[in-house]
Amino acid sequence: MKKISTLFLVAISCHAFAQQLGPLTVEKIMRDPKWMGTSPSDIHWSDDSKKLYFDWNPKGSDHDSAFSITTGNIEPQKLSLEERRSMTPEFGEWNKKHTIKLFEQYGDIFLSDIPKGKTIRLTNTTDRESSPRFSADEQSVLFIRNDNLFELKMNSGELVQLTNFVRNGAGASQPPAGGRRGRQASVVASASGQQDKWLKQQQLDLFDVIKKNEKERKYDSVERKEMEPKRPKEINVDDKRITGLELSPDGRYVTYRLITTPKDEKRTIVPDYVTSSGWTEDIPNREKVGGPQSTSETFIFDTQKDTVYKVIVADIPGIKDIPAYIKDYPKELEEYTKRNADRDVNVYGPEWSEDGRNAIVIIGAQDYKDRWIMKLDAATGRLSLIDRQHDDAWIGGPGIGGARDAGWIDDTHFYFQSEASGYSHIYVADISTGEKKQLTSGKWEVQTLQLSNDKETFYFTANMDHPGVKDFYRMPVTGGTPVKLTSMKGGNDVTLSPDEKWLAIMYSTENTMPDLYIQPNKPGVKPVQVTHSMTAEFKSYPWRAPEIFTFKNRYGADVYARVYEPKNPDPSKPAVIFVHGAGYLQNITYSWSTYYFREYMFNNLLADNGYYVMDIDYTASAGYGRDWRTGIYRHMGGKDLSEHVDAVKYLQQKYGVKKVGIYGGSYGGFMTLMAMFTAPDVFTSGGAIRSVTDWAHYNHGYTAEILNLPYTDEKAYKESSPIYFADGLKGNLLMLHGMVDQNVNFQDIVRLTQKLIELHKDNWWLAPYPVEDHGFVQPSSWTDEYKRIFKLFEETLKK
Repeated sequence: MKKISTLFLVAISCHAFAQQLGPLTVEKIMRDPKWMGTSPSDIHWSDDSKKLYFDWNPKGSDHDSAFSITTGNIEPQKLSLEERRSMTPEFGEWNKKHTIKLFEQYGDIFLSDIPKGKTIRLTNTTDRESSPRFSADEQSVLFIRNDNLFELKMNSGELVQLTNFVRNGAGASQPPAGGRRGRQASVVASASGQQDKWLKQQQLDLFDVIKKNEKERKYDSVERKEMEPKRPKEINVDDKRITGLELSPDGRYVTYRLITTPKDEKRTIVPDYVTSSGWTEDIPNREKVGGPQSTSETFIFDTQKDTVYKVIVADIPGIKDIPAYIKDYPKELEEYTKRNADRDVNVYGPEWSEDGRNAIVIIGAQDYKDRWIMKLDAATGRLSLIDRQHDDAWIGGPGIGGARDAGWIDDTHFYFQSEASGYSHIYVADISTGEKKQLTSGKWEVQTLQLSNDKETFYFTANMDHPGVKDFYRMPVTGGTPVKLTSMKGGNDVTLSPDEKWLAIMYSTENTMPDLYIQPNKPGVKPVQVTHSMTAEFKSYPWRAPEIFTFKNRYGADVYARVYEPKNPDPSKPAVIFVHGAGYLQNITYSWSTYYFREYMFNNLLADNGYYVMDIDYTASAGYGRDWRTGIYRHMGGKDLSEHVDAVKYLQQKYGVKKVGIYGGSYGGFMTLMAMFTAPDVFTSGGAIRSVTDWAHYNHGYTAEILNLPYTDEKAYKESSPIYFADGLKGNLLMLHGMVDQNVNFQDIVRLTQKLIELHKDNWWLAPYPVEDHGFVQPSSWTDEYKRIFKLFEETLKK
């Protein structure tokens, strides 16, 4: 008995020891993240608001499992396979009373009747049906099949095809071309046709019986045509792609967009070296900035008049405006002026008012300088201005772009977001008078926005109390003081129940992972925690919650920052600057960094080893309004880099740091290269991960917004691309890059490598990762990567 007890105690103590993380090492923190615990994901309510579903992995299994709770029993219950099969998708189209939902699943259309607890399958075909929605009178279901709009009448079950798009390619009926033989065949065909016509007429002239038969045939043909049901007009779209099919509430107008894909588009190829076949395989990838882009036209099909016509964009205010930056290039300015051409635009919508009398389209310029909200006269295709937001840099910010986060409050009031005040806020326009009203204001951003079911309340997420704190608010659609519904300081990502009675909150702090909470939709109510995701091993280490503070950059603006202070600073006072990636991303918050949790742990490890570690929300980071967002326009690696130099000065003045290293991934890797090349006396060493080295080789959508086009704004690309500054390298540079990176292609780092070779630089290293894309997956790759970075700092920043 004594022996058994001893063994039991030994087992208990071993288990307790295994739960202790102990001193941090790269190998420990870069394991499969499941060692930390897995936060819930895919949070969504059942259509009847009685259950809350989420994926979770509390036991660290190979895969997440589906769980549910009810508002009366918050103990998570694992779903059976049958329960998972019976779940309706999160997204769909509701009727006005919010009692019936349409949704697509597996390419078929379903209708869920919430009060009756029934789900009905409306289609069961081999074709794919998509985009279901109710007609204005809710007596029909509209959906798209094979690029055409269909109407299923609920009472009779009649299925009506509303559009008839056909693809008759240009020249399909042309005679053979090319060479003598083709011309001769054409002549023969023409002669044969004339002969047939002459013989037919001769028969009619000679024989009465043929005259009689021909007369009866024509009569029968006319009668059959009159008896045939009316079919929708054939609309030839050639090889263009159809999107945005919409039916007006009165059923008269069908609107749609035709997308023309450039025929000479050239895309990059990413070679994959480690493959199951043993052969190198090519991965077709993206275009490069400045390549030919798709163009679009918006059309209206008037079913009453059986006519098709374009939405007229030529009269849009400012459509001929010349971008401000062109003034730096006299020749280009002269060409722009002579051309006097309309800018290419994309028209989104229309969004119809419930009574069908008003239609709004949102239009974006393809050069990213303008967004127009315009009223559409469907009968003529003409547009009239409701709101124009212009930016000499580029249009952006939360809730701005396309038709998202905009819609009708009633038949005359349309809501949208705009950065007109310098921060993204809520606006309402009265379509009948043209009057606009700003409902929210202040040096904070509305980050998400939704309208209540009864259209009397706005629900929105905002960082009103502090740039790094996210809360959920409600406010009447007429305006007023917003009411804060969340109460926990940190990150609150809220999913509102369909009946709007409950909040599901994914809440986190800077040193605790996100977990699920629920609370009634009332202010001042304490939320109840549903999940506890962090493992005992992860919680055994005292993870730092660095104080968030501001310092002044050289231009006098506040920069939000934090410092990981070592308890036992190394005598040589080393410091490291971490640079977050993505450019437009916020990392200095009171919430968990979903993108940079590994770097958060690595920064703790560095602090444990005597380093001061600092990271900042530099110019162009999200959360701080329009001026901060666009501060890198035409010069990436300008203000955003100088603020990191200012951060080093702050560390030197406050802590007396000596040598400073820098590291980061993606945009952070780009910044690391710019720091090592253009501020070589400030930074001793740098770890540049998956970094852009030449913006002319990055993708179009991101780069053209910030730097325009390489062949129209060459100056911006040369000032912003590290490859042009590589000769400035003095310190120790470690470059790390995935070889199958489909975001920042491996070619980018190879080109910089060749440049460093030609410049006879010898204080650099390249670590390639053969199986990794832009976001690394394999723990072995993460471990190798950060062991190399840690070794670099240990060998270069400490005496």
